[in-house]
Amino acid sequence: MSIFESDLEKNKANHVPLSPVSFVQRSAEIFGDLPAVVHGQRRYNWAQCRERSARLGAALKHLGVGKNQTVSAMLSNTPEMIEVHYAVPAINAVLNTLNTRLDAQLIAWQLNHCEASVLITDLEFSATIQPALEILKRQFHREVMVIDVCDSEFQGHGERLGAWEYEALIAAHEPLEVLEGPDDEWDAIAVSYTSGTTGDPKGVVTHHRGAYLNAVCHSSTWTMPHFPVYLWTLPMFHCNGWCFPWTVAMLGGTHICLRRVDAASILSAIAKHKVDHYCAAPIVHNLILAAPESMRQGIQHSVKAMVAGAAPPAAMIEGMAKIGFDITHVYGLTEVYGPAGVAAKRASWATQSLSEQTRLNARQGVRYVLQEGMTLKDSATMLDLPADGETMGEIMFRGNIVMKGYLKNPQATQKAFEGGWFHTGDLAIMESDRYMKIKDRSKDIIISGGENISSLEVEDALYRHPAVMACAVVAKQDEKWGETPVAFVELKLGSELSAQELLEHCKSLLASYKIPRDFRFEAIPKTSTGKIQKFELRKRADST
Repeated sequence: MSIFESDLEKNKANHVPLSPVSFVQRSAEIFGDLPAVVHGQRRYNWAQCRERSARLGAALKHLGVGKNQTVSAMLSNTPEMIEVHYAVPAINAVLNTLNTRLDAQLIAWQLNHCEASVLITDLEFSATIQPALEILKRQFHREVMVIDVCDSEFQGHGERLGAWEYEALIAAHEPLEVLEGPDDEWDAIAVSYTSGTTGDPKGVVTHHRGAYLNAVCHSSTWTMPHFPVYLWTLPMFHCNGWCFPWTVAMLGGTHICLRRVDAASILSAIAKHKVDHYCAAPIVHNLILAAPESMRQGIQHSVKAMVAGAAPPAAMIEGMAKIGFDITHVYGLTEVYGPAGVAAKRASWATQSLSEQTRLNARQGVRYVLQEGMTLKDSATMLDLPADGETMGEIMFRGNIVMKGYLKNPQATQKAFEGGWFHTGDLAIMESDRYMKIKDRSKDIIISGGENISSLEVEDALYRHPAVMACAVVAKQDEKWGETPVAFVELKLGSELSAQELLEHCKSLLASYKIPRDFRFEAIPKTSTGKIQKFELRKRADST
């Protein structure tokens, strides 16, 4: 035995499992008097936020919830959603945040699949949750304990479904003495479901260590200072809010809750609360960019925003820069806790033209500082590909910020980790500075006459037309060419644009074989996180 191993064992004094729960405990101890949560007329400081979370933890334990039992949440971006992110991991239970736009059948399926024992649900969603509970009982022979949240900012009407009301329940229990986290940092912290566009959704199981490290990474990636004022435009149900509930806790910041996500609500909150950070998908940034200048009155401070969830069009990044919003482009997936790659900005970029800065920032970039690997490989041979800006391969990740695997799906887990790397399914090139640039999802590449067409490249060209609000390009089956590109387009309010005008615009930016053969001006289906549902558009394209 080495001298560095003899009598130098791990013990409780020198080795503590990593868990983001510790951030909440620390901020309550040190910054207890500082603001933690703002929601309408409600205000909680960090001491109060910690106490409410500890009361919820005690209440859940009283209901019999313990290690590796699932607590599901059907909640908007409210204080209660923040508190479940702090309370559930603190009792070593597993958090399952439900997409608030799912239908009853899919909610019932997920509740059964993750074996939820408790469901915390907002009254707004009772019309969906009630039939989901009936399906769960009838079809899956399972029941859950239901806790109703009666949010002070909910203006509608909803039916009470459970035996407990949230505020009364937490008031009836003394808070846990401390928010501790698990004995093993590999323990599951959450299960989050993928969109399930082909077959059943997959349950992505993440662990305390990964959540802790990604929360820390955000502050480094964004150079976030202590006490940020963070606006919840991103749904917290999406990848646990990209781990930002825990990042804000780590920095003693303020959560500004936002129940309704539209340009007026976002810009009003930024001005009123002096918000300095927020995250959103490209579609939300486009809403802000398209809003009348009058809505931005009162915003005279620096605002930093992250964009991810879909490849952002260069025109959006350039437009946000022009109105004074500093955009950081991050990249990731549910399987890597949200963002795990970033277009890290170099000081030299500031000397470039705005268009060149936009091009550089539009790339998916490099790995987060605490992610061990992000590379480009040939998915068939698992060989590394050159950083030549031309050779296309699959982006792969390796490190601590990678999921445990897919719940009850060993085949999918094994396939995702083949060769010792997590396979993203995203096709990209690597430029000479080793920054990645996604060309497309493997399933979204359009092959026309034997030529590969990147739908993202065509979309980027469409977004450069000032009248385009949102767009998506998909393949349509074609007898001669195999596939041809079809463009679905939403115009900005008050704008007019013909197919011929958009065709001429594309001719100035794209090779002829990449230009869409069909332009359709109609509403584009999107998920609740702003991602465009291309699988639905492919159905539309092939049906006519």
